[in-house]
Amino acid sequence: MNKKLLFYLGFFIVLIIGFYFFAFNGTDILSKSSLDKRGFVQPFSFPNQDGIAFTNADMQGKVCVVNYFFTSCKGICPKMNFNMKKIYDEFKDNPDFIIVSHSCDPDNDSVPKMKHYSDSLKVDNKKWVFLTGRKDSLYKMARFSYGIDDPKNVVADIKDDFIHTQFFALIDKNGKVRGGVYDGLKDNEIEKLKIDIKSLLKEKAMKGNFANGIFN
Repeated sequence: MNKKLLFYLGFFIVLIIGFYFFAFNGTDILSKSSLDKRGFVQPFSFPNQDGIAFTNADMQGKVCVVNYFFTSCKGICPKMNFNMKKIYDEFKDNPDFIIVSHSCDPDNDSVPKMKHYSDSLKVDNKKWVFLTGRKDSLYKMARFSYGIDDPKNVVADIKDDFIHTQFFALIDKNGKVRGGVYDGLKDNEIEKLKIDIKSLLKEKAMKGNFANGIFN
């Protein structure tokens, strides 16, 4: 009787294991990060440092770190991007990772200026992209997609508006904004961001047309 009981018990355990394998094989359910979802990336198109349109579809399947700065900044921007360079150096060889930096002073940050700034950092623009464009559109993304500036800061006249934030946003492979905001001036926040990037890199991208899915 004991042998028979052990046989049925073993058979039942094998069935349970088989069910979970076939139910979850090929999905990322078992490897999902616990990072909170704060929103998603809305459609956009901005010229990059080479004058080529960069859109939300170019973020497809990639873990992205996003920030805002301006090339003539003498305050927080140099330290912020110095810390961003640490992120770049650690993940630049991962094909599923990219950094996207936006100008918050596009009236002065022309494409050539963004290219000059990028060249000064000696980075691969396939891994770290610099975007400029329409001020209102850039600011809308910062506030309503990435959540790195309070939407209440919107002013009636865009000419009087100015974003100057040290915060980074983290985007997963499916265009969802994950975790909180990360203070780009604090070493402990940079270390936490690295940990969260590694967590999201383990997740799988959703199948299907990314540009017409989550990013819309």
